[in-house]
Amino acid sequence: MLMTAGDSPVPATNYETAIALRGMALLQPYLPKYLLAPEVAVLLHYLPDERQRMLFATLWNTGARITEALTITPEDLQLDGPRPCIRLRTLKQRQRGRGRPSADEKIARIVPLLDAAYVDQLRRYLATFRTGRRRPLFAVSRKTAWLWMQQAIDRAREEGIEFALPAINPKTLRHSFAMHLFFNHVPPKVVQAYMGHERYESTEVYLKVFALDVAPQLGVTFSLDHRDYSHLLTRK
Repeated sequence: MLMTAGDSPVPATNYETAIALRGMALLQPYLPKYLLAPEVAVLLHYLPDERQRMLFATLWNTGARITEALTITPEDLQLDGPRPCIRLRTLKQRQRGRGRPSADEKIARIVPLLDAAYVDQLRRYLATFRTGRRRPLFAVSRKTAWLWMQQAIDRAREEGIEFALPAINPKTLRHSFAMHLFFNHVPPKVVQAYMGHERYESTEVYLKVFALDVAPQLGVTFSLDHRDYSHLLTRK
């Protein structure tokens, strides 16, 4: 695996391979722009307070759209037991009220919380801020969230840290979540469910990144020494 599992470090060679793969992907404008797990850890470090870190850690751990994350309430969290999870809802779902959804409405999706450290942080956050069960965990606007991220990038830059992407925004963490799952061999249909993609094609675009690395792993070469093969073409 190219990425970390828990607190295990990424072997340098594998991390370098992951960076090289991402570099190839950046040459294709239609492929997703994503950060690797170590880069996300550095980015989160430059968010100055718990609320900011928790918001972007939530994007990273759930793949939520920023509009979904900003309306998460304690009622959407299940943190007890062996399978903690979060419920993410679209704007339509939050406004429609009770009753069965119509044919053109998406159903809420459940995303398991895979990282125990994040679940512990979320518990502490709830204990500290004591948000009402139906009140948003992050009562800020999308504009404020974008500003927080740009400020974090600026703080990192002041200390000499440059991220490889030309631009980073909240959606970058959604792409990073999907790629992190694929790096850790989560099946595509599962990733599709976690991401809330209606069409498989939306999930498949991430797999096109890995297609760039298939032939290099197979060791395909094209250079041959003509002296080894000239006799095969010599007239007899």
